[in-house]
Amino acid sequence: MSHDQEKTDVLVVGSGIAGLSAALALARHHRVTLVTKKRLSESNTNYAQGGIASVLSPDDTFEAHVQDTLEAGAGLCHVGITRKVVEAGPDLIYGLVAQGMEFTRLGEGKFELGREGGHSARRIVHAGDFTGRELESALVEWARSTENLNILEDHFAVDLLQDDNARVVGALVLDRRSRKLERHLAKFTLLASGGSGKVYRYTSNPDIATGDGLAMAYRAGATVANLEFFQFHPTCLFHPEAKNFLISEAVRGEGAILRNQSGEAFMTRYHELADLAPRDVVARAIDQEMKQRGEEYVLLDTTVLEADRALARFPNIARQCREFGLDLTKQALPVVPAAHYQCGGVVVDEHGASNLDGLYVIGEAACTGLHGANRLASNSLLEALYFATAASRQVSERLGSVAEPNCPPDPVKFGTDDCALVTLRHDWEVARRTMWEYVGVVRDDERLRVAQQRMAGMAKDANDQVRRHLPDADRLELRNVALLGELVINSALFRQESRGLHTMLDHPSTDPRFAGDTYLRIGLAPWLAPLPPAEIAEEG
Repeated sequence: MSHDQEKTDVLVVGSGIAGLSAALALARHHRVTLVTKKRLSESNTNYAQGGIASVLSPDDTFEAHVQDTLEAGAGLCHVGITRKVVEAGPDLIYGLVAQGMEFTRLGEGKFELGREGGHSARRIVHAGDFTGRELESALVEWARSTENLNILEDHFAVDLLQDDNARVVGALVLDRRSRKLERHLAKFTLLASGGSGKVYRYTSNPDIATGDGLAMAYRAGATVANLEFFQFHPTCLFHPEAKNFLISEAVRGEGAILRNQSGEAFMTRYHELADLAPRDVVARAIDQEMKQRGEEYVLLDTTVLEADRALARFPNIARQCREFGLDLTKQALPVVPAAHYQCGGVVVDEHGASNLDGLYVIGEAACTGLHGANRLASNSLLEALYFATAASRQVSERLGSVAEPNCPPDPVKFGTDDCALVTLRHDWEVARRTMWEYVGVVRDDERLRVAQQRMAGMAKDANDQVRRHLPDADRLELRNVALLGELVINSALFRQESRGLHTMLDHPSTDPRFAGDTYLRIGLAPWLAPLPPAEIAEEG
């Protein structure tokens, strides 16, 4: 099959805050092509309600933000990276403001700072309760008016292209509209393709979150880590018409209270911070309450908030709830945990560089060491900004020393069949239901082994299906989802302890022997990579 071929300096895959920020920085001096599999604005960033965590108040300190991050990360955060990201926060925020990003302010121009679970101070800069949407809109507007930036919407990155030395030299890309395959060759490839929430049946993520970048990188030989640590947002709205609408953690930060259906405020039984406990604690508590009481959901009591203040602080949430027939000022909201954020990803260094020459990974697709075993709320957008800056700076410095890429063979061969769509839909449902029912908030060895057998078979079959059929985005996404599900399960079985987001009934305690990152690479069994020695000493 012949393919169109394009060359550029840098190929960016993904159009969230990480991908757009890096593409904008690189396009100042270099040719950049950005591919995104749907619309430019369709990303997890667009759905981020809370905001960006940063030390912007005289009542707060970098050290406090670092310690909150380390505590949430349950001993697996890389301290050096954590400090660098936290200390860069104010400059990154003011940089966005200088470019025209508007955040909510109080009198005298001060930022209105929110507080979320796990934070010891108010440090969440926000734009109402739709920060991600406002930030994404600003970045999209800047991107569309930027020269040297070639934007390709409805383009699905299928696999990485590698030369004879295994250097990444671009990607094989499917034009979703024409169903034609294209080779996009580049001196450097930057994956910013987001997470994999669609691995689970219930998720706060949009439909695009199928782990494509992580799966591509793994198939090419990249090292991935900590995939067992999947964060479940505690409070996704439970409503038949609400597909993936979450109720921001900031609502509890302002004083909303979780109650079971009998009206009992139960979080005081689970953590000293009660409703402001870290997300993993809250998600487990809700899961336990639901299972013990045989209830499908718990209630988030927003009626305790002052009505005018609640409507002013959370206009988007209030509007969405009204569309579902709910008034947050007059009734408690039914909520359940849902898959929300992938804390693991492709292992990268402080510049976002992977173990594969020519490949950088940033945003939710990367494992930077910041999140450890549990992401602290609103640290993700901060991380994306930091690593977009770091990666674009190093790539720009290295571009002059890299030769034009050659034309490698395609990593996957497609067949000619164009049917079996009914089977495809069934396989999607089975894969996501298996992950939800067997690899959810609380896990055990027996159920993980059952899920492992199922997902390994599905991953093999999905890969075979791709090779038998014409290029199709749904089938390619299923291949990635099945692979990611298998990797999550393999990582979870390897870590025989409970830590952070990973709760094992058979191994209820945290085991110091697992004080490291779970590494995976194609063709190898999982292994434990210790934290950098200096950081272990600093953690004590």
